[in-house]
Amino acid sequence: MKILDKYIIKKFLGTFFFSLALIIIIAVIFDISEKLDDFIERKAPMKAIVFDYYFNFIPYFANLFAPLFVFIAVIFFTAKMAANTEIVAILNSGISFRRLLYPYFLAATFLAGLSFYFNGWVIPHSNKIKLNFENQYIKNPVEFKDRNLHRQISPGVYMYLEGYNNTENVGYRFSLERIEDGKRNWFLNSDRIVWDSTNSKWRIENYYIRTIVGFKESIRSGKSLDTTLSIKPTDFKRRLNIIDAMDTPTLTKFIQEEIAQGSENINTYLIEKYRRIAVPFSTFILMLIGVSLSSKKVRGGIGVQLGFGIFLSFTYILFQQFSNTFAVNGSIPPLIAVWIPNTIFAFIALYLTRVAPK
Repeated sequence: MKILDKYIIKKFLGTFFFSLALIIIIAVIFDISEKLDDFIERKAPMKAIVFDYYFNFIPYFANLFAPLFVFIAVIFFTAKMAANTEIVAILNSGISFRRLLYPYFLAATFLAGLSFYFNGWVIPHSNKIKLNFENQYIKNPVEFKDRNLHRQISPGVYMYLEGYNNTENVGYRFSLERIEDGKRNWFLNSDRIVWDSTNSKWRIENYYIRTIVGFKESIRSGKSLDTTLSIKPTDFKRRLNIIDAMDTPTLTKFIQEEIAQGSENINTYLIEKYRRIAVPFSTFILMLIGVSLSSKKVRGGIGVQLGFGIFLSFTYILFQQFSNTFAVNGSIPPLIAVWIPNTIFAFIALYLTRVAPK
């Protein structure tokens, strides 16, 4: 690398980490003021607050806003270079605009790789500790509110629950059926199921079982029946954000299991999986937009460029929220929804790079 490359990379990374550190400090202060009553009311130990919560809150928050601050950092220091006529001097020395982008891409590659690794492995581990702390000292116990739950618990075996009380571990209007070759050959219906914590089994109460073999049918009933199912009470106490505590390989395996069971939250899980790749990639797009916008010297200093850059960055976040909402509702496939903002802003980045001063 040349001296110029080192100079730009140093400014890029220095501005990025400095601005990110400032926003993290502000975020921690606001979070403490918001959750202080919970900490006091539930008597959270100071050691747990510092090491279990905030030591894991900081990397989560930093990684969440990293692409945004890549954008702001690039606009800030590049606009300052342009205001000091450094960009003009660099281009007049015979260095092309494309060559000028080389150190920017090097720094962006480093940050994107860091984001990808943190998204897939480091953040899930820290989230696991943070979520355990939140469940114990901040959030109320999970209340299962879903109705008419349908799930495949094993190949060809389907379960139905009209309702479930996760406080008492009791399910109401429970049925189980086995289907082979498109035909139902076994069916169980009961008033309720109760979790027996002593034997780690479900107790099915007031049941009847219908068995079909060819043209013959038999029915038997009873008051109580112990059975083992692949579902556990913890499945009904799991918060939706539990996927934040799974690394990428674990999340992929979990999604496959949920698809087999017919879970209703598949789109949410897929969005999280694809987001872990799309967010690091957005680092390059936002960096390119930032350089193209701020490499021209303008009157009035860097305020206009910085303001327009912040406007674009929040527009990008807005696009993300809209596309994710459509994906969760099933209107758009999750993979397409996650990449829509990147695709649109990639075209914007290419256009701005083309019209940028050379």
